[in-house]
Amino acid sequence: MADLVDSVLSWLNTKLPFKFVYASEYWMVDMGPHIFPVKKYRMLYEKVIALGARPEDFIKPEPVSDDDLLLVHTPDYVNRVRSGALTSLEVQALEMPFSPEVVRFFLLMTGGTIKAAEEALKTGLAFHLGGGFHHAFPDHGEGFCLFNDVAVTLEKMKRENRLNRAMIVDGDLHQGNGTAYIFSKKDYVFTFSIHQMDIYPSNKQVSSLDIGLWSGDNDEAYLGALEPYFPRLYEEYKPDLIIYIAGADPYQKDLLSGLDISPLALKKRDRLVIEQARRLKIPLVIVLGGGYARQIEETVDIHLNTIKEAIRASRKSPPPIAASLISAK
Repeated sequence: MADLVDSVLSWLNTKLPFKFVYASEYWMVDMGPHIFPVKKYRMLYEKVIALGARPEDFIKPEPVSDDDLLLVHTPDYVNRVRSGALTSLEVQALEMPFSPEVVRFFLLMTGGTIKAAEEALKTGLAFHLGGGFHHAFPDHGEGFCLFNDVAVTLEKMKRENRLNRAMIVDGDLHQGNGTAYIFSKKDYVFTFSIHQMDIYPSNKQVSSLDIGLWSGDNDEAYLGALEPYFPRLYEEYKPDLIIYIAGADPYQKDLLSGLDISPLALKKRDRLVIEQARRLKIPLVIVLGGGYARQIEETVDIHLNTIKEAIRASRKSPPPIAASLISAK
């Protein structure tokens, strides 16, 4: 029996406790000389491999279908994106190149978040090495977001009766204006956003709960504003699924950030959001959101810390079979 217990404990220490959704196409898209760091997806994937991930730990997404996109986006918008007929003003609002290659990128990303939600509802947690495009509205894209993968995913899960209530915990530097707008009149999604106020988007939407920070706010202000709400929001709202947008862009050296937030504070943020969801056994999807540090390695390390916190929280309580074996010893 002792040998069996040792074997189980060894397995727990080596096997990654959840699946990752990822496609190599994520980083192959040509954005030109743009601040959006698609290379981070490949770099993070390689870091996950270094953690011990095996081929079976990854799920490859399929592009989202038009039927699913139309749960959120208008037929006119989807048709014009598909046909490459966006106006110059719409491309300007998107703030990134517009091409068939970019459309394919966002179709895959949206499919990836859907796939992660399906996995999380089965197993408790899934990590999408992408996603979090929360600025897209039903009839237009903006702020590097062509389609709103988070909103499409939740609408699809709701339509398929996989959930009654859901929560978005948005830790990106920028307010999730698209998701706030989309779900503003739908009581089955609670939208939470902690963000910097004095930057894009200039016209904030109203989330279920918004926490606004200002240029120069530091770790103490950030964590002090966040901590009172977790796990309280989980316990009060009782969601069937949480999507956590774990943005790396509140970081003090991010090119778009005016906050003074350290990697350690972001790691504490991740621990608070993830650990409490795992403790309460609420299925959790984690998506990356933004991250634009001058040194891309710093953005990747912040995302990697999120992964490590998810692994730590998932291993905190052994599965029932391991617990029974340990007791038997």
